[in-house]
Amino acid sequence: MTDADDTPGDDAPADEPIPGLSRSDPLAAVSPLDGRYASRTTPLSPYASEAALMRARTRVEVEYLIELAALDATPISLDETAEAALRAIYEDFSAEDARLVKALEVEGAEGYDATNHDVKAVEYFLRVRLDDLEESDTIAESEALYPWIHFGLTSEDVNNLAHRLLVKQAVSEAIVPAIREVRDALADLAREHRETPMLARTHGQPATPTTFGKEMAVYASRLGRALGRVVVANGDLSGKLAGASGTYAAHDAAYPEVDWPAFAESFVRGLDLEHTRLATQVNPCDDLAALFDALRGVNNVLLDLDLDAWLYVSDRYLGQRTVEGETGSSTMPHKVNPIDFENSEGNLSKANSDLAFLADYVTTSRLQRDLSDSTVKRNVGAALAHCLIGYSKAGDGLASIVPNETVMREELAATPEVIGEAVQTILRREGDTDAYERVKDLTRGKRVTLDNFRDLFDDLDVDEGVREELKALTPAGYTGVADELVDEIDE
Repeated sequence: MTDADDTPGDDAPADEPIPGLSRSDPLAAVSPLDGRYASRTTPLSPYASEAALMRARTRVEVEYLIELAALDATPISLDETAEAALRAIYEDFSAEDARLVKALEVEGAEGYDATNHDVKAVEYFLRVRLDDLEESDTIAESEALYPWIHFGLTSEDVNNLAHRLLVKQAVSEAIVPAIREVRDALADLAREHRETPMLARTHGQPATPTTFGKEMAVYASRLGRALGRVVVANGDLSGKLAGASGTYAAHDAAYPEVDWPAFAESFVRGLDLEHTRLATQVNPCDDLAALFDALRGVNNVLLDLDLDAWLYVSDRYLGQRTVEGETGSSTMPHKVNPIDFENSEGNLSKANSDLAFLADYVTTSRLQRDLSDSTVKRNVGAALAHCLIGYSKAGDGLASIVPNETVMREELAATPEVIGEAVQTILRREGDTDAYERVKDLTRGKRVTLDNFRDLFDDLDVDEGVREELKALTPAGYTGVADELVDEIDE
């Protein structure tokens, strides 16, 4: 729907920003989503562009017309040939069609004055295409169908369905596969390095060792669960078709004998959406908010990964594959920076900000309807685009890292105090009531060696077998069942 502050005239072409550089050139794009990162956001174009919204609105209007014609109460009917021809209008929707819809809105075309209303422009576009079908003898009388296009509807009936059709496809066709790709990369890293020992850090301090594979498995598992929540929320998207105030008043006035709520439910479910039974003029959008929150859950997992990967690179636990000719720093030639993880972090943070704003904003409306959400919903595609960039950059980062087992083992060897947990636990098992205190006195705030531990073991009043058990402890070998835990990744 056209907003008071979003008039069609805003789309009028301006002068070239730089001589020889057209406004359509990615180098002239106002947003990096359509400029610098255009190659990464292209998968969303079929679902997030203005033309995609036109096509989705056309689909809703066409399918609604076909459903009306199928009612016994209405005086119109369509045979299978006519239905197929009508569906081809949106199935074969072209750039020429999109330009015609825009012309009908902003300039006027085909004998119609400018609508200054984007949904009305789609209605007139369908009239034009119906005339074409009459000329081809596909339908008998196009004007007889004019009154039934958009019959009894408010623009929001069309818009809420069109937006959800696009969001649902964008998530299922572009977002979910990108998340799954990162999750699979993490699972592959986990399995490949399941036995690679690594010093853990809690509170930033050396802690009980783990394996690199197990840590990647944690992220793979978390991401898989978060992805599941996205899939569920996307499947729960719900559409509304109930008129200007959600009461079916116009429909009921025209045909009181028709069960319009049942008609609406059948129609909306036919679009593969759930049905919103109670609404004002607007669909409450709690379903979209749930999806946005689920996507933030995915992003939070990956933000955590980005930060940890950055620190592992800083600690030299992870090396990075170099690219011939690539520059890491304009002044320090030796640099190989973790730019993919940094880029992912920035884009996912931006996405989360946008998603939180959207989730809060689209679920409110003054009384039965205000228009402030209309312009806001046009930015859903941008939020998804930042998600997509973040996912692809995280994937690039994972593809470029090389775990440095030598560095990991060297650091483990340099921090023998981490076996203190194992020592005091084994001594507790043997009934030593001062086990914790013995190890604390030896290690807390001090630099120790394995020889210091062995001296302690020699002074203990324990069986020789226990003494040998203690002396066999090493930081690199103290990883519990970390390698086995990798198998806990959900398939």
